[in-house]
Amino acid sequence: MTSDTSPPGPAPESPGAASGPPSAASRAASAASAASAASAASGPPDADGVDAQPPDAEGRGRRLRIGRLRDLALVPAIIAIAIVGYFVNPVFLSSDNLINILQTMAEIGLLVLAQSLVLIAGKMDLSLESTFGLAPGLAAWLIVEPGVTHGLGAVPGWAGIPITLAAGAVIGLINGLLIVRFRLHGFVVTLGMLIVLRGLLTGISGGQTFFGLPPSMMYLGSTIWLGVPVSVYVCFALFALGIVALGYTRVGRSLYAIGGNPDAARAAGIRTDRVLWAVLVIASVLAALGGLMLSGRLASVAAAQGNGAIFTVFAAAVIGGVSLNGGKGTVFGAFTGILLLYVIQNVLTLAGVPAQWIAALNGAIILCALIISRITSGRAQE
Repeated sequence: MTSDTSPPGPAPESPGAASGPPSAASRAASAASAASAASAASGPPDADGVDAQPPDAEGRGRRLRIGRLRDLALVPAIIAIAIVGYFVNPVFLSSDNLINILQTMAEIGLLVLAQSLVLIAGKMDLSLESTFGLAPGLAAWLIVEPGVTHGLGAVPGWAGIPITLAAGAVIGLINGLLIVRFRLHGFVVTLGMLIVLRGLLTGISGGQTFFGLPPSMMYLGSTIWLGVPVSVYVCFALFALGIVALGYTRVGRSLYAIGGNPDAARAAGIRTDRVLWAVLVIASVLAALGGLMLSGRLASVAAAQGNGAIFTVFAAAVIGGVSLNGGKGTVFGAFTGILLLYVIQNVLTLAGVPAQWIAALNGAIILCALIISRITSGRAQE
């Protein structure tokens, strides 16, 4: 028996399907398919409900210009407050007063820089204010002679700066170990560290102030270069370095990626744990350096040094545009935030306003900044 092995012929076509113009239904289906493909290519709608367009050079340039304008948002406010300060007291624009503003701002400014880096990475470090006091306090405790405020006199005076910076690095490593390695909540960890470090400073100092600091510990806070304190140069240089690092380097961009979406950053190949650990260590070292500059200016380390400074730090960072949710903000914005706060404080001081009202103003500024951020972003803050 043989079978027919010839290939089967084409299936019969329905009448009118092989020839003739397409029907109205066919044309409508083709148009709908094209519209769907175009919509898919354009991407999902953005936060404002407008379809996002493919990025192009013009769009990137527009966003860059808008970002730069946002960074400069506080500059008119600083100028306006300075004009008001001149009318309140002409001494405000004197060179001595302006240098005083910059010098006092430089010390807390390093805390603001440190906290801004941590916030952009999506974390929060409350222990910075205690590191600000303990790191130079530990160096003073080891260096100052035994007869002077509980000193040990165990190490030479030149070791003041290395000990201070090393203490900051160790504190950052401990924070990183607890937050990054053991996955503990950063807010709770750093709150506990704040209390522990504050207690350690009180314990080693006996609740007293360390005096008789060696020249090495006073250099950064008391030396003058060309009529300007060294601490101002250090502060400006570190802020400039931060602006370049976050704006023009791959590591800086990874901070924004981690703060915005850590899972997506990890999927993109960013070593999130290593970056977060490095940020926590750098932030603690900056806090220690800021405390060293304050100790050098005052030629002492108080048992309460840095106490309550975290509120000013958060106020400056928030009004400077750094998001508490992570992934947003700039170093320059944080700089203008702390500068604005210290200009306002100086004007109020020259006007004879009591110090307690200045503290209340910092809290009010934080609340106002949060409200403005909520209104402009349209996003709930959790």
